[in-house]
Amino acid sequence: MPAPAEVVIGYLTSMAASIRPDGKPAYAPATIVRRASSINAQHVAAGIAPPGADGRVSRSIKGIKRSRSTPQRRVAPLLTNDMRLLLEGMTARTWPDGVGAIRDSALMLTGFAGAFRRSELSALNLSDVIPDPADGIYLRVRRSKTDQEGEGQIKGLPYGVHPLTCPPCALYRWMDLVRAIDRGKNRNQVMLALSKSGQPNSHICRDVRRLKRIVDESPLFRPLAGGGVIKPARMNGHAVGEVVKRRVAAAGLNPDLYSGHSLRAGFVTQAFKSGSDSRSIRRQTGHTGDAILSVYDRENAPLEGNAVRNVGL
Repeated sequence: MPAPAEVVIGYLTSMAASIRPDGKPAYAPATIVRRASSINAQHVAAGIAPPGADGRVSRSIKGIKRSRSTPQRRVAPLLTNDMRLLLEGMTARTWPDGVGAIRDSALMLTGFAGAFRRSELSALNLSDVIPDPADGIYLRVRRSKTDQEGEGQIKGLPYGVHPLTCPPCALYRWMDLVRAIDRGKNRNQVMLALSKSGQPNSHICRDVRRLKRIVDESPLFRPLAGGGVIKPARMNGHAVGEVVKRRVAAAGLNPDLYSGHSLRAGFVTQAFKSGSDSRSIRRQTGHTGDAILSVYDRENAPLEGNAVRNVGL
């Protein structure tokens, strides 16, 4: 540093011209833009004028975008009715498959209702679950993609109407199993916890004994081994996506259309379809502006607030 504008332009255009062995471009335009932004950020952090301030760099990026103007692939959102369909396929709660059903129900309902990114779900600890007698559960997000300074955010999971789709109930059922393992209980005790609170046919979220906050920094969502064994490790973002794909496939939907991001995208899309405004949606998603939200609105809910509904066809 400092990197001359000519060098940066050469770097970006070389990426744009790179071709994979199958004949497809090696780098998406979004990747090229992100790398240009990273170069600028490094200069700014060092107190140096960024190369992006040179108009030639921005014009080069615009040219790359025009030459590669293909729609960005977006995953399908999971809406409320989709979530019900998936959860109805996880109502069998016998050992050992019931352990996976409880974990996946909690993971997906938390991801959907909390509009979580995969990385945010993966990073949650037991101590980040804050019971609230009036509202349900608050979840502390310590750091996110748009919060690199670590200021944090509190997301709320409200009480649900039906036990099957109640986020606090689903989370408490999973935490019962996790705590049984962490206390060193044997398999029989975990099976007992599964039989006592695992069935999604009644609410368990209003029990006052659950209002005590757990002071434990161990992971909330964890991988599973065969035989219903809960591992002490932390699930990663890729594993979250695999859970979504597996449960989507089990419900008869095309798993190629969905990913872990379908939970967050589903919340935003469902909220727009239900009449929520962007400000109220941003309170849950943590977006700092409306630019990304408008993409969900435009692509997944194009008829909401659209005058075509009122033209009398």
